[in-house]
Amino acid sequence: METKRANFGSRMGIILATAGSAVGLGNIWRFPYMTGMNGGAAFILIYLVCVFLLGIPGMVAEFIVGRSSQSNAARAYNKLAGRTPWRVIGYLGVITSMIILGFYAVIAGWCLQYLWASLIGQLQGDASYVTHYFETFSSDPVRPTLWTVGFILITHLVVVRGVRDGIERASKLLMPTLLVLLLILIVASCLLPGAMKGVVFLMKPDFSKLTHSVFLEALGQAFFSLSLGTACLCTYASYFGRDTHLMKSACQIALLDSLIAILAGLMIFPAAFSVGVSPDSGPSLIFITLPNVFQSAFGGAPAVGHVVSVLFYFLLALAALTSTISMHEIGTAFFHEEMRVSRKHGAWVVTLACGVIGVLCSLSNGSLGHIRLWGQNILGFCDGLTAQVLLPLGSFLTCLFVGWYIPRQVVHDQLTNWGTMRGSLINVYMVLIRFVCPACILAVFLHQLGVI
Repeated sequence: METKRANFGSRMGIILATAGSAVGLGNIWRFPYMTGMNGGAAFILIYLVCVFLLGIPGMVAEFIVGRSSQSNAARAYNKLAGRTPWRVIGYLGVITSMIILGFYAVIAGWCLQYLWASLIGQLQGDASYVTHYFETFSSDPVRPTLWTVGFILITHLVVVRGVRDGIERASKLLMPTLLVLLLILIVASCLLPGAMKGVVFLMKPDFSKLTHSVFLEALGQAFFSLSLGTACLCTYASYFGRDTHLMKSACQIALLDSLIAILAGLMIFPAAFSVGVSPDSGPSLIFITLPNVFQSAFGGAPAVGHVVSVLFYFLLALAALTSTISMHEIGTAFFHEEMRVSRKHGAWVVTLACGVIGVLCSLSNGSLGHIRLWGQNILGFCDGLTAQVLLPLGSFLTCLFVGWYIPRQVVHDQLTNWGTMRGSLINVYMVLIRFVCPACILAVFLHQLGVI
């Protein structure tokens, strides 16, 4: 048992660790194809506005709860809410994070398989071969399950070492590596023949594609990209020092997260346009479309295409790891502090529980595919439950909790670092967190359900 609660050791550690929790497959996979479907730069502009209207105030709300309580997510809300029903928000965050870690590890495991397949040259073939390869692998009862468990164990090895020696140290290594790999791939992509068409597409807005659905899609992407509603921001903020500027940190994290998403588009679109692939290839982009892109784009230099493919899937695995570390830490901190067990034992509880969820989700693409929950397999159900219900609900309740329930003095103290900084924007922030953010989250929630 730790006698003193750990903190992040540096400002850089705070930014990289918290940004790492937000940066994931959604930035490198979902953001590019969403941009391709919704008008290129027009979507990006709306997305950035949504980040500032919804993302940053929502992040700060979780920061306020986390740092003011200096506790795991469940205890944090308990401290501020007392015996009122508001305390359920923290438990909701812990449950949500463990479900996400379980099914997210399945997708991350696929990235590891594709990294290995790229290394040994198994992804060479025409479009039908690559499609068959993915369908055969994902439905296999053994390989994807082993990769899933392996990825959770890798995450465990980082988290069990603690906040500074594990999470912060790993983030300082993983995030710069991720950025370097991303820049290398951007250069390789932009040097291809016809690549500038992709750059123009990304940078030139097509406002003719803008509809109310595009606005809601941009809101949803901003919401999910920044990990709102998972309790990871609340948990990480509990490790912030008293001198951490919450608003400034939220802005820096949001900018870094958005930058990586835009750079991912700059990596993918030039290569896609170079070989005539549609920029709106959808969710199949990573595992079916891009292997063909790498082969076609670098057909004259297969060794280069081989290296690019390896680097790309290594990049995806790193991005996934930065997210799974934060998901794991939420449950680890909870069990460590609430069950009064060692951090090591708390981490093992999370690893075993999420391992079970991950195995079930992996097998649901094959041998357990007959099990349907509300018309979906287990993986699809876990994804839909968290993305469409639990995340919006957790973030919506947190905004109401910070905006309307906790004492205004708590918000003032956290935003001004106990009166040591100016708080001239507090009134603006309160309007956003009380009215704008809940309305935006409710709109995203209704849009996902097909109501609007």
